[in-house]
Amino acid sequence: MAKVITKGFLYLFLIVVAASCLIPFYSMFITSTHANSDIARKLLLIPGDQFFDNYNRLKETVNIWRGFANTLFITVLSTIINVYFAALAGYGFSKYNFKYRNMLFLIVLGTMMIPGQLGIIGFFKLMDSLHMLNTYWPLILPSIHNAFGIFLMRQFVDSSVPTEIIESGRMDGYGELQIFNRIVLPIMSPALATLGIFAFIGKWNDFLTPMIILFDNNLQTLPVMIASLKSQFTSDFGAQYVGIVIAVVPVLVFFSFMSKRIIDGVAAGAVKG
Repeated sequence: MAKVITKGFLYLFLIVVAASCLIPFYSMFITSTHANSDIARKLLLIPGDQFFDNYNRLKETVNIWRGFANTLFITVLSTIINVYFAALAGYGFSKYNFKYRNMLFLIVLGTMMIPGQLGIIGFFKLMDSLHMLNTYWPLILPSIHNAFGIFLMRQFVDSSVPTEIIESGRMDGYGELQIFNRIVLPIMSPALATLGIFAFIGKWNDFLTPMIILFDNNLQTLPVMIASLKSQFTSDFGAQYVGIVIAVVPVLVFFSFMSKRIIDGVAAGAVKG
């Protein structure tokens, strides 16, 4: 009987936690269906009928679907580059013995302690000197380096990729990149999925860098376009919430699709043994 009561309290606790996580998303969707006056004055619990009016004002103010396409292009390309090169670097740190390996790995980890905002002025000047301002290159190329991704991939390779399978690939005449691409990458798929969702969400929600680097409104990303709906004196809350819904739905779908692999990847990559 005690076990049943304990299990019941545990399930009740999990339901409360799950509901608390879903409440912000529910509130976001509900708010997007109401007028600005209701959003500003009332506690909204049920859907309204103003969603399409808010959506039409959003389209009239910003080219929201152009921003969606821009963000999708940058995010997908950056995520692929991020995941591949983090996996390649993590594999190299794990399976290759070279001089100063541990020291270089510590330096890579040390970069995680430096906030990216500290280097934004130098980054802007560098991109200006390379004539890359108002292009997507400054948003995509930095994805080659990801200290957290390198750390995650090294831990995963240490625990889940046996050296014997690499040696057997060499004996079969595979080159080093062939071994990595054909043998190691498929084994690393849980960690790749984990890093992929983190990279996707981080780049999708990136606001500061596009705002500073991009000047053309047609090149801007979704977060910047949504933020532009708020002026110094007025805010179109209804249109903003519709934009937030458009921005959040792809992330929710992608996260739901990849959730099982994410959990498996975190468990396998975080435990070394």
